[in-house]
Amino acid sequence: MARPKGRREQHTPHHTATPKKEVKPDSSPLYVGIMFGLMAIGALMIILNYIGVFGDTQGIWLVGGLAAIGVGFAMTLNYR
Repeated sequence: MARPKGRREQHTPHHTATPKKEVKPDSSPLYVGIMFGLMAIGALMIILNYIGVFGDTQGIWLVGGLAAIGVGFAMTLNYR
């Protein structure tokens, strides 16, 4: 069977070259130490507060401990 001699479509490639992803370097040991240290210090602050090491149980130690833990967890977002 003969093909009609109408206008032909130009051939385009189906894929294009994908740009190479930028490789980020590993986190330094100092960053990892600070990250885990903040989480440990925060947990220690909360535990010592409830034991009574800081005197009467105060909410400021609880908030400070939770803040330290939160900053440590936030640092895990940039950990490589």
